[in-house]
Amino acid sequence: MKKELQDYIKQAERWIAEGRLSPQIMERFKTNIGFFQHERLIHLIVTMTFALLTVGSLAMCFCTAYFLPLFFLFLVLEIPYIYHYYKLENGTQKLQRLYRKAEEIIAGEIEIEIGSNNTSKKGGKV
Repeated sequence: MKKELQDYIKQAERWIAEGRLSPQIMERFKTNIGFFQHERLIHLIVTMTFALLTVGSLAMCFCTAYFLPLFFLFLVLEIPYIYHYYKLENGTQKLQRLYRKAEEIIAGEIEIEIGSNNTSKKGGKV
């Protein structure tokens, strides 16, 4: 999922840089942001569930030491989930910023030089 998100961010940046912002591309852009937001929500639920299980197993360790391996198992699983969720969150936020930038370009609030990454607000630099 991380590679798919990074590839889509690059594609969206190309669309903006090339000025290819047709209504169909904008609708596709919005739909894919929704897919990534859904993926992010699912991973948030999984991450929080494992966090609660980790804390619960730690609490059970105070009752009996037999729960210590379970605590370490949940802890080892939680760390990659947190990393993956972090990447999804930041990638989705970047896509949302790119979408808002594309909307501003379409609305004429930002002028873009085709073939470059230079954008400027009408009347000044961004």
